[in-house]
Amino acid sequence: PPAHSHNDWIGPPDKHSNLRPVIFYVPPEESPLERRLREARQEAQACNQRFWARHNCAFQQEKEEFIYSRLKAKGLEMRDGTGQKATLNAEEMAEFYKDFLSKNFRKHMQYNRDWYKRNFTITFLMGQVALARALRWLRWKKKNVE
Repeated sequence: PPAHSHNDWIGPPDKHSNLRPVIFYVPPEESPLERRLREARQEAQACNQRFWARHNCAFQQEKEEFIYSRLKAKGLEMRDGTGQKATLNAEEMAEFYKDFLSKNFRKHMQYNRDWYKRNFTITFLMGQVALARALRWLRWKKKNVE
């Protein structure tokens, strides 16, 4: 981001996680509380990035293996006569999706628990930062009125 920017910058989706990375704005006179909030947001972003990159890679690999095994069982190749990638019908893919979600249920539950904890912490810190900024503004206003 340009040096004069005073906002977070959001990039294009990551090719592995499909999440949009954020470059967080660091104010020149960032308070310790504001720094804690920014670091909590950065840590949440990093955890989300790691989880979804691993999850999506596992999903793609298992999906390819599933399609290959089903096509092989039918005596078909991965590519048809025209060079197009062979596919399975919706019912067969639904079976894969159901199995994949069932197999990864515990991982998703743990991820959701962690996600809620992180977001609760971030929300709490945001409230503290907003209160601190309001009090700072009131003190500044009072000092300038006198």
